Amino acid sequence: MGALATRISDLDRRWLVGVASRHAPPWLDMALRGLTHLGGATCTLLLGVVLLAVPSTRPVGLALLLANASSHLAVQVVKRTAGRPRPHFPDEGIEALVAHPDEFSLPSGHSAAAMSVAMTLLLWTGAEVAGWVAGVALGLAAVVGVSRVYLRVHYVTDVMLGQALGALGAVLATRLVG
Repeated sequence: MGALATRISDLDRRWLVGVASRHAPPWLDMALRGLTHLGGATCTLLLGVVLLAVPSTRPVGLALLLANASSHLAVQVVKRTAGRPRPHFPDEGIEALVAHPDEFSLPSGHSAAAMSVAMTLLLWTGAEVAGWVAGVALGLAAVVGVSRVYLRVHYVTDVMLGQALGALGAVLATRLVG
């Protein structure tokens, strides 16, 4: 591993250990365990299908589904290429707070999906989407990213790359559909 990659990996580990060492109230654990699902396939695909079913939002729904699919494909290619294992430091008492969806960490698929939805809505703002909807979606995408680190299933850089792939998928899909 190169010097830069080693430094980033060390920084990622320190951030994760710092987050894990904080004693958060039980309600925060429960809230983030629930909110993290907003970046899962069920929520993101369901929103796309619902928007696709309504004639006035059909183009947004199509763009959203294309953004989600393209970002998911990119996430899977990078995960299998990078092969970065998920955070797991039992010697330091750091274990995931939820089940791992798969063994690879980089990038975060939940973060990519949530950002692909949020950016698609943002790019359609003014046409079929109200500005406040896009703002809420961006806030929720950020919360999904934070939840993935908080729940100890991803490093910060996993979330950052996932969000970048989600945003890229949204831009490409919006241009294709729009």
